Amino acid sequence: MQCLEVNLSSRSYPIFWGEGLWPACIKKLRKMTVEDELFLISDTQVMTYYGQELISLLENAGFVPHHYLITPGENSKTWFTASQILEVMLQKNFSRQVPLLALGGGVVGDLAGFVAALYRRGVPFIQIPTTLLAQVDSAVGGKVAVNHPQGKNMLGTFYQPEAVWLDLRVLNTLPQREWRAGLGEVLKYAILAEPAFLNYLESEAVNVLNRKITVLEKVVKHCLQFKIAVVEKDEFDYGRRQILNLGHTFAHALEKATNFSQYLHGEAVALGLVIALNLACDLGMLAAQVKKRLIDLLRMWGLPESFPAALTEKILLFLADDKKVARGQIQFVLPRDIGKVEIKNGLPQKEVQAVLQRIAK
Repeated sequence: MQCLEVNLSSRSYPIFWGEGLWPACIKKLRKMTVEDELFLISDTQVMTYYGQELISLLENAGFVPHHYLITPGENSKTWFTASQILEVMLQKNFSRQVPLLALGGGVVGDLAGFVAALYRRGVPFIQIPTTLLAQVDSAVGGKVAVNHPQGKNMLGTFYQPEAVWLDLRVLNTLPQREWRAGLGEVLKYAILAEPAFLNYLESEAVNVLNRKITVLEKVVKHCLQFKIAVVEKDEFDYGRRQILNLGHTFAHALEKATNFSQYLHGEAVALGLVIALNLACDLGMLAAQVKKRLIDLLRMWGLPESFPAALTEKILLFLADDKKVARGQIQFVLPRDIGKVEIKNGLPQKEVQAVLQRIAK
């Protein structure tokens, strides 16, 4: 088991990562809390694969686990679901020392962290990510939220976990579509990080797709180290951390336009990256050959490159509802080169519309 540290002024925490690390992590949890009870939040699909295993390990360590299951998918990440979970916690009268464990992907982690932040003004919670997307991105950094009819992650806060248990073993059962979706976030880091990372991903593209463990370890670690470095400098998203929104302004609008039911988040991010790459080229910011390298990698991983033309007008409308809008201007993160991005505000709508119409099918 290896450990990466997230060093923050408000709350620092470890990321334990490797294979088969749950027993060792539970020993650390036993020392962290005086309570025997704990509360596990997961979804019905993940629970089928790993829920009983984790519960048995917890029981063997002397814990009394309670659990709450949600339906998989973004449509469960709502204020209504959060209020239902909070009601259960209140009925069980959990103390502020009862840990909350989030076993699942980004939806479970966001929702559980949001609930943990609210219950009795904050209880300790632990991220146990089970998807590639959550392991390389959403489980780290403390952004927790639920969706609202007006947009994605509109209700939320910053609430860091006590620890992240990142077991690469659980990725073996991830459906191929979910795996590819996680590669959408990896592609984001290929743009943000130094050129050597993109070179590595290109040379190992097939092994990444086939989940070769030695390659996977390097990819996950590199993404984590990049995000940790950004979060440590800007925990609350006032400056540099905004570069992590690359592809997400378009992605969130696309997800909302399809009622969070047509695209997995990583698929929407991949499309958001395609739009950002094309927009940067149109504005003369990015060389065409750089865009081609990234689109070729996206294509090799089987990620979407276009969306239905009927969604174009909705996407344009919902871009204006993005939570990153400031002074009435939409914020876009656009690449200048590998490892270099720029935050642009107030781009002409005709430029954005032209790109959307070109990509739409």
